[in-house]
Amino acid sequence: MNAACSWFVTGTDTEVGKTLISTALLHALAQRGLRAAGMKPVAAGAVLRDGAWHNDDADNLAAAANVALPPALTTPYLLREAAAPHIAAALENVAIDPAHIRSCYDRIAAAAEAVVVEGVGGFRVPLSDRFDTADLAQQLGLPVILVVGLRLGCINHALLTADAIAARGLTLAGWVANGIDPAMPHAEANVEALAARLQAPPLGGVPWLAVPSAAAAAACLDFSCLPGWPGARSVST
Repeated sequence: MNAACSWFVTGTDTEVGKTLISTALLHALAQRGLRAAGMKPVAAGAVLRDGAWHNDDADNLAAAANVALPPALTTPYLLREAAAPHIAAALENVAIDPAHIRSCYDRIAAAAEAVVVEGVGGFRVPLSDRFDTADLAQQLGLPVILVVGLRLGCINHALLTADAIAARGLTLAGWVANGIDPAMPHAEANVEALAARLQAPPLGGVPWLAVPSAAAAAACLDFSCLPGWPGARSVST
């Protein structure tokens, strides 16, 4: 059975909370009784634990999902160096193959009712000399959820990312305002400016969390306007 609903989660930059929002989405799907799987096609930065290489983002996605799948399937490219993926891949003499990522996604989608695919870094991060995360999102053809890390410059970054998503012929299904800077001045005014300019429904805002968790983030968000969401409501933008 192919996944009935899937989304690609991207961000305005690195370290803006893509994993937190992805796990919140997986948590919400599981709460609704769906078999939900997470995928981090490319992860850069790994540590050796108990004889196996681990990446925190990939591990958090696996913990939030309720469909257990082999790590080699959910993260086909787990790179050790915490660097831009094309650099980390070159250091390990690894060639990131888009066809392999697509094959892994198809197998995951056949095993689950919902799939959350988390990108790496922002929307235009190189994965090789000729392929980047925007190409990956376009290849999968999934509706995109944009995580906006609330910090100085986020309005510009969000609008440029939204333009890049549209340029690839993809649907910006919704966006999340994520509080990554507890001391950010005028955060509410920034969110208002984004809401007035982004042609997609806001899914809510997550405040800065001292102890972030999928459940805590999910409690702040409303995913019901997403295309494919069980019992989804339509929202005009």
